[in-house]
Formats: sequence, C-alpha cells, structure tokens
Amino acid sequence: MAAAQRAQERRRSALLWGGVVTVVLAMTAAIGIVVVKERANRPTLEAVRTFTVDQGHVTTPVAYAQTPPAGGQHAPVWLNCGQYTQPVPNENAVHSMEHGAVWVTYRDGTPADQVRKLRSALPDTYALLSPYKGLPAPVVASAWGKQLALESADDPRLAEFVKAYRQGPQTPEPGAACTGGIDGTGSSMPEGM
Repeated sequence: MAAAQRAQERRRSALLWGGVVTVVLAMTAAIGIVVVKERANRPTLEAVRTFTVDQGHVTTPVAYAQTPPAGGQHAPVWLNCGQYTQPVPNENAVHSMEHGAVWVTYRDGTPADQVRKLRSALPDTYALLSPYKGLPAPVVASAWGKQLALESADDPRLAEFVKAYRQGPQTPEPGAACTGGIDGTGSSMPEGM
C-alpha cells in the first residue's frame, strides 16, 4: 500500500511539474510571437540616406548637394528651432541641424490637414518645420548627414526618424543652442551675397 501511494504521489508530482513546464513554454511562445509581430509592424529606417557633409561657417550662399540640405557649410548664425509657414534660409537651418535639430520640410501647397499632422508630430525643441520649394517628395525629414523622403505626414517613419536622429549620434554639436539665433525668413548672410 505504501509503495502504491508513493507511486501515485510521483505521478501527481510529475503531472504537476509537467503542467507547470507546459504553461511556462506556452507563455514563452506567446511572448515570442508578440515580440516578433511588434518588430514586423515597426516602421524601419532602411530608406534613410546617409551623406558625408562638410562642416564650417561661411558668409556666402552654399550650393548644397541635397534638396533640402542634409548638412554642410552653413551661416554663422543658426535658425531658431520652431515651425515656419514660409521657406527658411538653407544656411541657417543647416546650422540648426549641426546643433542636433531635425528639419522637416513639405511641398508648397500641402493640404492644411497634412501640415497640422506634421506640426503635431514634432517635438517642441530641436525641430524645424517649413515649406520648401522643389522637394523630391511630399515630405522630407533631414538631420545632419541623414535624410528620409516620405509620401505623407501620416508615414510612421517620421516619428522613428525624429527619435533616431534628433540630437542623435551623428550630430556634430549636440546640445548647442537651438534658440537665440535668427527667426523667420530673413537670412543672416551679408547683403548682396
């Protein structure tokens, strides 16, 4: 009788541990599936283009290789970070990107609802928003040496771009001022240049 009782306790113990192991394996599999699905649905930044750009202050207009610029020589005074309704001077905006700002540009004539979405998508600091003539895409996000063309303000990659490159590791002067420069559409370039 004692042997039969011990055998029954071993079977119960084995069943109990088997159940615990099964539950743990099922939970691990469920978590793994959720993680894989989340990663599959996360927008990727594979389309971000990377550029090698010069750095330095100039007092003459700059012919940039990208539209809009993704860095390079720039004006001695940066553009105050913020949202602009008119095009801004490239040379001042590039200086802001040197300090870690992300510059989001959109085509002239972009519908107001799309512009509102762009406004609400950007943080209050180290971000610029402005229209830009001649954009190769409806919306272009730029940071120092980085650029991403987007088809609309609804593209989830915009948030990922801002998260990755605003004050990102590519920033030459992270944390430098993004206020106290110039405002609006006036350039700090000398007259006649």
